[in-house]
Amino acid sequence: MAELAAVEDDLRVYDRFEQSLSDLTVLNDLAREEDDQDTAAEVAAGLQGLSRELAELETRVLLSGEHDARDAVVTVHAGAGGTDSQDWAQMLERMILRWAERHGFKADLHDEQEGEEAGVRSATMTIHGTRAYGLLTSERGVHRLVRISPFDAQSRRHTAFGSIDVVPVMDDTETEVAIADEDLRVDVYRSSGPGGQGVNTTDSAVRLTHLPTGIVVACQNERSQLQNKATAMALLRSKLAELEREKRAAELAAVRGEQREVAWGSQVRSYVLHPYQMVKDHRTGYETGNTTSVLDGDIDDLMMSFLQWRARREAVAAQGAEA
Repeated sequence: MAELAAVEDDLRVYDRFEQSLSDLTVLNDLAREEDDQDTAAEVAAGLQGLSRELAELETRVLLSGEHDARDAVVTVHAGAGGTDSQDWAQMLERMILRWAERHGFKADLHDEQEGEEAGVRSATMTIHGTRAYGLLTSERGVHRLVRISPFDAQSRRHTAFGSIDVVPVMDDTETEVAIADEDLRVDVYRSSGPGGQGVNTTDSAVRLTHLPTGIVVACQNERSQLQNKATAMALLRSKLAELEREKRAAELAAVRGEQREVAWGSQVRSYVLHPYQMVKDHRTGYETGNTTSVLDGDIDDLMMSFLQWRARREAVAAQGAEA
């Protein structure tokens, strides 16, 4: 039923676009026949709206992968750069949250490990929204920041790194991942973030470590230990399911003789705040000088350029496989 609803929604968008195009065509013919400038202006305004509808259709076509329509689990980690990297990780966390807010998506912050002096060492959140996972795949990888460090008394330029990981939310009934009790280490501790009465005074936070893979997930935003553990288990299953999918993709790429892109450890985007201002995606070549807007969550153009770039690569790979 969910798949049917998604297809019907796509058809509604297409039908609306087709009707708008037909109406504007008739209106344009009328404006030309009668040389009506007011009607011509109405056609010009309608074309702007049609352009937005076309962009939405293109996004839907580009996000047709198996899990693209799902919610997303996003994890931000501080990398090399000391306090600057932890501050940068918090800036990346805010960027994702502001993007979600711009789109009217709900964001649940499950765990946030504060930095020693500032920022965060890591943060895990779930973004609930149509095609959240497909859109946020553009953010997966290592992000590099260059700026004058606010933590340097001599005001020198510093480089900091942070990483973003994104996996689709998977239901228990959809995953074939079996987690044996002996493969799981469960740690409980006192929540450090804001919460209601009892949240910060009991050992309600839960951290799960999957011993065979080393994957660690934590949740501390729920009111009880049981709720936190249930949420953490759901996060772990989603991460393990994505790990299995990546393994299968790597095996297929090896059979085809392809070079698989490695997200972790490869710089996907740079944010330069000094001596000039620029955000550049190294995969697509897209760049913008409006760094303030990007860091405030205005990353749709970066996302679209990535989706178009990925579609071109997949088309080339498909042609190679057929050959």
